[in-house]
Amino acid sequence: MKHTTIHLGLLAAMAAISCNTSYADSDKDYMKHNIKHKGIAAIEFIGMDAPVTAEQRASVYSAAKVKIRYKKGHSKIQPLEYKQLFATTDNINGVLAGGLYDAVGQPLMDISVPANPTQYVSDTPDANSLLKVKHASKKALGVKGNPLFMVTHYEYVNANNSGASEYGDLPMTMSLATLDQNRKSGELSLVNYSNINMADIKGLWIPCAGSLSPWNTHLGSEEYEPDARAYEADNTRDPYLPFTVRYYDNTVTANPYDYGQVPEVTVAANGTASVVKHYALGRIARELVQMMPDQRTAYMGDDGGYTGLFMFVADDKADLSAGTLYAAKWTQTSNAGAGSGDLSWIRLGHASDAEIKTMVAGGIKFSDIFAASSTDPLDASYKKVRTYNGIEWLKLNSDMEQAAAFLESRRYAAYLGATTEFNKMEGVTVNTADNKAYVAISYQEKGMVAGYAPTDPADDIHLNKISSGAVYELSLHGRQKDTDNKRIRSRYVATSMSGLVWGQDQAADAVGNTSNDDMIANPDNVKYSESLRTLFIGEDSGRHVNNYVWAYNIDTGKLSRILSTPAGAEATGLQAVDNLNGFAYVMSNFQHPGDYIGSMDTTLKSNVDPLIDAMWANKKKAGIGYISGIPAVK
Repeated sequence: MKHTTIHLGLLAAMAAISCNTSYADSDKDYMKHNIKHKGIAAIEFIGMDAPVTAEQRASVYSAAKVKIRYKKGHSKIQPLEYKQLFATTDNINGVLAGGLYDAVGQPLMDISVPANPTQYVSDTPDANSLLKVKHASKKALGVKGNPLFMVTHYEYVNANNSGASEYGDLPMTMSLATLDQNRKSGELSLVNYSNINMADIKGLWIPCAGSLSPWNTHLGSEEYEPDARAYEADNTRDPYLPFTVRYYDNTVTANPYDYGQVPEVTVAANGTASVVKHYALGRIARELVQMMPDQRTAYMGDDGGYTGLFMFVADDKADLSAGTLYAAKWTQTSNAGAGSGDLSWIRLGHASDAEIKTMVAGGIKFSDIFAASSTDPLDASYKKVRTYNGIEWLKLNSDMEQAAAFLESRRYAAYLGATTEFNKMEGVTVNTADNKAYVAISYQEKGMVAGYAPTDPADDIHLNKISSGAVYELSLHGRQKDTDNKRIRSRYVATSMSGLVWGQDQAADAVGNTSNDDMIANPDNVKYSESLRTLFIGEDSGRHVNNYVWAYNIDTGKLSRILSTPAGAEATGLQAVDNLNGFAYVMSNFQHPGDYIGSMDTTLKSNVDPLIDAMWANKKKAGIGYISGIPAVK
């Protein structure tokens, strides 16, 4: 069959493209592609075609371009390039990239194949935060150019050595990379890599996306918070046991209320990192935290089915240790396109990290907060709700408002009447100049669709089904009040939410795409570039054979494909870096290559799979890198 023979020369060349080889081999050529240009009027992305050959489908690459228009009237076109900094399973100065560790800093071992014990290594790098730290010494750090740092999440382990799924079964980690930025070309190179110890925050649970705060710290996440009600009913159930057994070696019993929180990483000038975990932002299936320009207001995507939209307003700037938590109420205004609605805000409560941590340390349980039933208790003092945890009848126990707000945030939001019908709410980003935010709904299905479940206790959202998903635009305003008519102390309160760009469902095409391959499908990561007026969209699609990164110009509405990831891999790690020492980057990773969609053409799959295995270490290797070639614009 066509493409079934692996040509070693071609394979080596494609692997080189995937492993940090630039099309421009010299600093001089690279500088032409990436240096800051003066007098730029506009940047236009020229999209690339979808991959066609098996080799392209197995690779991560960009064949897109940018058109640079200058104020004096002339223009030029230059290519974009994907540059890989490192990959999981790489041995970097004796440390395995993506390697996992237990609470005392020892490598966490995979003994699923007794004859071959190896350190667990994640194949799912997610969030990146590329940052500059004042007073970092290039001499002390071993850097020749500008010293930079990058924090990266590792979300989960897809499978152990025996092939069994390990999703959600392992304590995860973040890494800190020291990077050398060439002062002339802007090219980034890896100098050092270290694991960030999570012992001080009791380990890390499924870190998903993240963001760089305005005060230069990395804001992480812990997605799919453990269900404390289920844990209390049976504390031997997965996925809670692995923290006790694997992370703590049975010396400590993990508490589900310690997870589903917000880790914040601060990087010091000497290349070390410290981490704290914030409990005051509530406990949800948090995709990420996106701060607004006031450095107080945060929006948080709540992933999964039947979830909510949450807003946190900190008491003080650049300090997430205390504040007020709100949940949105959707009032639909239209079902045209992806639909639209007005938003009002229900105040859940105010708390500090210290207050909530004290509750958790004191041994609070779900049953201390709520009385609950999975069937109708025929008692009017209970309220019927539907959330990610299913249909439940809940009754709040006396004096448990604060505990409910911050430890059972989604359940309490539903209990108070907030909308918990959103489906697969993912990334959030902000457009400061226009007072807009953007949020990804990866699959517009289930609770968001009209008539999906007639027995649901509420039907606030009743839109058309778009399995390909959509990105919504939120309009932000000041001088707003909550549903109790109390002032919200923020100038960035979302008052409406409307579909901006969405995909198109279809029957499977010749290769297996069930969403139009020239439109977005299942948006996940979203990041906005202020200088480029461009929204970058990364896919986590079960409907595209290859996932893409797109550039969407919010003024013209032009959508351009700028990166293709290996078949079955999710596009992760997006970060739009507009100007860092005079250079621009779009940070971009991919994870779990070869996790193919079910509708993929079987012949194509048989052609692609041997290439995936050869390029990406039998699906254990995943890349961390960036798209270069975008000029920095002031």
